[in-house]
Amino acid sequence: QVQVIQSGGGLAQAGGSLRLSCAASGRFSRSVMAWFRQAPGKEREFVTAINWSGYSTYYADSVKGRFTVSKDNAKNTVYLQMDRLKPEDTAVYYCAADGPTDMLSIWVPGDFNSWGQGTQVTVSS
Repeated sequence: QVQVIQSGGGLAQAGGSLRLSCAASGRFSRSVMAWFRQAPGKEREFVTAINWSGYSTYYADSVKGRFTVSKDNAKNTVYLQMDRLKPEDTAVYYCAADGPTDMLSIWVPGDFNSWGQGTQVTVSS
């Protein structure tokens, strides 16, 4: 059983910053961990991924240069630092684990077996 616990998020003004955390525990392979987000009325979309070692990352074009994903291997915790936030970043953010071990160029929710509870991020203009 893999558990994924998220924290962080909340409300920010446009141009501001927020940070999300995601701790995964349980028995799973050296999986990539990722962040997805889902805005009201839209499908869940990929945001960023980081490999097991933390040395390889991949970002959606919409967040590249503004968001930074990192990992604390000792805690198996992944962080998403969100800077220069925009109103269009408003969504529920989900952490995903227990997925592929290799980095891919296209990520879909079905790649992962375990999900966090979701965290609301709201950016006001």
